[in-house]
Parts: sequence; C-alpha cells; structure tokens
Amino acid sequence: MGSMGEVGDDEIQPRGYWRWSKQDFLPEESFKNWDSYRSALSQTCFRFKDRLTSRSEDANEIGEMRKQSENDMKRCLTWWDLTWFGFGSVIGAGIFVLTGQEAHNHAGPAIVLSYVASGVSALLSVFCYTEFAIEIPVAGGSFAYLRIELGDFAAFITAGNILLESIVGSAAVARAWTSYFTNLLNRPKNSLRIHTNLTEGYNLLDPIAVAVLAIVATLAMISTRKTSVFNWIASAINTVVILFVIIAGFANADPSNLTPFLPYGAKGIFQAAAIVYFAYGGFDNIATMAEETKNPSRDIPLGLLGSMSIVTVIYCLMALSLSMMQDYRDIDTQAAYSVAFQSLGMKWAKYLVALGALKGMTTVLLVGALGQARYVTHIARAHMIPPWFALVHPKTGTPINATLLITISSGLIAFFSGLDVLTSLLSVSTLFIFMMMAVALLVRRYYVTGVTPTINLLKLVIFLLIIVASSTGTSAYWGLNPNGWVGYAITVPLWFLGTAGIAVFLPQQKTPKVWGVPLVPWLPSLSIATNLFLMGSLGSEAFIRFGVCTILMLVYYVFFGLHATYDMAHQQQKPESLKFDDGETGKTGP
Repeated sequence: MGSMGEVGDDEIQPRGYWRWSKQDFLPEESFKNWDSYRSALSQTCFRFKDRLTSRSEDANEIGEMRKQSENDMKRCLTWWDLTWFGFGSVIGAGIFVLTGQEAHNHAGPAIVLSYVASGVSALLSVFCYTEFAIEIPVAGGSFAYLRIELGDFAAFITAGNILLESIVGSAAVARAWTSYFTNLLNRPKNSLRIHTNLTEGYNLLDPIAVAVLAIVATLAMISTRKTSVFNWIASAINTVVILFVIIAGFANADPSNLTPFLPYGAKGIFQAAAIVYFAYGGFDNIATMAEETKNPSRDIPLGLLGSMSIVTVIYCLMALSLSMMQDYRDIDTQAAYSVAFQSLGMKWAKYLVALGALKGMTTVLLVGALGQARYVTHIARAHMIPPWFALVHPKTGTPINATLLITISSGLIAFFSGLDVLTSLLSVSTLFIFMMMAVALLVRRYYVTGVTPTINLLKLVIFLLIIVASSTGTSAYWGLNPNGWVGYAITVPLWFLGTAGIAVFLPQQKTPKVWGVPLVPWLPSLSIATNLFLMGSLGSEAFIRFGVCTILMLVYYVFFGLHATYDMAHQQQKPESLKFDDGETGKTGP
C-alpha cells in the first residue's frame, strides 16, 4: 500500500509523508467551502439519524479502512512481545501508590480482596477484548469493535473517551514519574517542579514529565520492534524489584497485622476496588497491536490472557505482603512500601522500590504511546478526526502523526495539572469503555444484520436494557444504603432474569472462528454489572467532569465529526460502476 499522487496522464509521483494541505485535514465534501458546510449543518438531523443506525462491517474495518493510512504497519510482534507489553502496560505507579492509600483509608488488610474484585472485573473485560481482537485484528481496538456492533455514534462517544483516557492517563503517569524520581534523589516533595501563582492544582509546573513523554514517544515512533525490546529489558528489571517486595515482605510478615481484617466493612472493599482498578488499566492497548501481530489468533489470547492473569496474582501477593508487614493504620499513603521497609530497618529498600516504580511507569508510558497512537490512527481512518492523523510513515511503519497528537496533548496537561485532578476522571472513562465492550460482545453474538428476525432484535434490546438498568440500580443502592438488602432483592433477580432471557429465548447468530468468550451471555453480562458497580463507587465529582467532557464531545460531533463521517461513509458506498467509467475511457488523470 503506498501513497501516490497524480501529476500527469502517464506520470505518477509518490506523495511525501509530511504534508499540510487542507485536503489532508479536511478532504470531505462538507468542508469544501462555506456553502457546503452550511448545507451540511442544515442536514444535521437527517445525518445524525443515518449515523445513529449505521453499523460498519468486519471486512470494511480490516480492509478498506486501513487504506486511509496509505502505508501498512509492520507485522513484527509475537505472543512473547504481547505478554511483555501486557506486563509493561499495566504494572506502573498504581500498585505502588494506590495500595497503601486504599489500605489505610478504605479497605484495611482486606485490600487484597479489593484487588481480587477489580482483577476479576478486568479479566472479564480481557475476555471480551480477546475475542474481538482475534476476529477483527486492526489498530482501532474497542473503537473499531463498537463501530461494527453498536454503530457510528456509539463508537464516537467511545472514541472521545478513548482519547480522553489516553491523554489524561499519560499525563497522570508522567506526573507520578516526577514524584518518584524526586523520592529516588531523596529531595523534598515538589522540589523538581516549578512553583507559580496559578490556581491550586495547576500551580506546580512539571517540565520533567514533559521530557519523559517526549523521550518515550520518540522511541515509539522510531520502531515498534525496538520499542518491544526496550520494554522486555525494563519489565525484566521491574520484575526483579517486584519479586524482592513480595519475598522480603512475607519474610518479615506479622500475621497479627491482618486483624481486624475488615475494619471498614464490605463497603470499604468495593470503594477501594473502584480506585485500584486504575492499576489494571492499560491492557486494552494490547488489542490495538493486533494489526502488527504475526499470528493474531494464537498470539493475542496468549499475550492478553496470560499477562493479565499473572498481573492479577502479582497484585494480590504485593497487597497481602504490605498488609502483613504493617498495621493498616500505620501504612503511609504516599510511599507505602518504602516506609514499610524503613520501619523494618531496611531503609535502603526505599530506593529499590522507587527505582522499580520508575521502571514500571516508564514501560506504562511506552506501551501507552504505542497503543494510544494506534487508537487515534483508526479513529482518524473513520474521519472522526482529520485523516492526516491516520497516516503511517513508509519507513518506520509507525503512525507518527497520531503519536505526536497524543504526546503534545498529554505534555500540555502534565505540565500544568496535578495527579489528583486527573485520576478520578480517568477511572470513569475506563470503566465506561469496558462496559460498552461487554454490551457489544452480546450484540455480536446475538444479532446479525439482515439475518436476525426483528422480534429477536427487540427481545435482545429489552434484555440488554434490563441488564444495564438492574446493574445501575444495584450500584446506586450500594451507594445509598450499603448495609441494606431490600434493593438487592429486586435488582439482582432482575439482572439474572435479563441474562437468562438472552440465554433461553435467543439463539446465538454468530460463533467465533478461533476463540470465544466462554459462558456467554453470563460472563459478558457479569462484566456489565461489575463495571457499572465500580463506576457507582466513585465520587460525584468524577461524574460531573465526565458529563462536562461528554457534552464537549457532542458539540464537536455535531459541528465536525458527524459530517466528516457521513461523507466518508457515503463516499465508500458509491456504486462500483462509477469507479470504472474513467477506466473504460483510458484516462488516468482528472
């Protein structure tokens, strides 16, 4: 696949990668001139209805959409690369920072159960991602999957949250990198940041975070294969640190620290689970690398399921070792493991822990730079953002423009915004996307356009609404009355009936060719319930920010995304006969 431009009737000249014309950013008919744009706006309602009901197809996402990048990404990854990418993308600041914070404030020694709960929820989502990534091996990940199953508009809302998660998540980790680097140098907190008179939360400028983002993005743009090798090395070093923490922790354990095991009750476990879920984030980046995987049907299940199973066990062991080293009331909320080892007379260990956290955060940023850029690439292929960001460089085989978009945006936010401002918003976006993925999997299994009878489609919609509504009700009742039971007596049976309705009354319309989620519809339905439950455990401030961001996304969609995707879709639907008219006359130019 190449990028060609016509110069004359017989002379064809390749187009360069670095180009900046209006055609590269706004090639759609709606943006040809102001009259075209006004005409497009006048058709907004009609176009919205068209996009709301339209669904893409597997073949379109795998074949036609990739042509928008003009060059192919290089297939250079195996299951071994994906496993280490999974390991590197997940284990970062979360386990070192959030474990102590949530053990002290919400869960106590039962923090290990919080990691079990969030780990089970994450694994349910991994099942869904794995089936989709095998069937649809493209760079778009969840965006491409939802575009096929739930339609263009649902995919756009997800795309907005993916971009938000990518940009904010990278900024949050980069800020945390600076904090741990400061600790490693044994300097006062925030001493490496620039102090200003700006508003609280935005007054500590962080040039180091920006520099780290720039370095990892440069490596990601140079070569996917070289990035994988670097990730192996960094993750191997991080593994040594993690093994030390676990072994040294249990060697110095005091079982009496596990009493009382549930000081804050069951509510504390799930409050902590919603927060520590952030430590599991990042595995979805692996699905975006399917387009660069040599054998997706074999490598993706091994890479995704293998890495996440190992990570879940590691997290539980690390949380348990911390709880046994120190009484939960004495655990430090900022540097839990460092302070715990220091209390045991192992002051030197804090430097090893800080080094491990730095290595972990570096790989999280590195794999994030790869995965997030591939999300952006496929979103741009659909013209939801300018298609210039879809271009793949002919020499490196990487989406440099998309990587620059994420890096520059993340760098600006990381330079100004504090970590606490970022993390709550990130958790809502992540859980929302994972919930949508489970819904999409059920739609994929039970609905095929032109095949499924209308009555079965109606039943599926009703059962899905029951599942989502009952799961939302369970979450809301937990937040309002965690010690009650009457609400659960209503919502849980409703969830069961909704899921059983799909299992009993609807035949599966599509069977996975290679590997599929087991126990459908029960596991995807459980994934919907757990993700909504964890969302409900977050504070109201996170939902306010999520709502504001969603409104901004909708404004963008109405004035740009809707018209660009409408033009793109209907351009692809032009009759094939029109494409051959010029060929029959022997013309090669306009």
